[in-house]
Amino acid sequence: MVTHSPAETRALGAALAERLKAGDVLLLSGDLGAGKSELTRGIAAGLGVTGPVASPSFTILNVYDEGRLPLYHFDWYRLSGADELFEMGLEEYLGGDGVAVVEWPERCPEAWPETCLRIHLRPLDENSRELTAETLGGFRAPEELIR
Repeated sequence: MVTHSPAETRALGAALAERLKAGDVLLLSGDLGAGKSELTRGIAAGLGVTGPVASPSFTILNVYDEGRLPLYHFDWYRLSGADELFEMGLEEYLGGDGVAVVEWPERCPEAWPETCLRIHLRPLDENSRELTAETLGGFRAPEELIR
């Protein structure tokens, strides 16, 4: 799948959000500036989050609970290790009552849940992004995203 603007990346996230259910986990990988936060903003909007959605780079987790499901937005870029996640109660958020979106999941693969959707974003130019998705553990994903 290719998006041609940040707005298209957000729109894809919003469309994906319509199909998400409690307990779903999305792992977003890609270089800095690849569009992970834009996709997350779209997912948030699709879940009904109305306020700004910032990357939780320094807090590791931002919680948005005003939508149809809570959104747990993680950024694992600055993690010191999996212990830090488990100390903060990771099990409560991944596979819990909301949707978890994890940016930089490759920093802590031992914390990935068994069932999730991994989406890799790759810049093609200043505005266009190629998104490839992989289902892990039987995650059901929108067919138009998995190609």
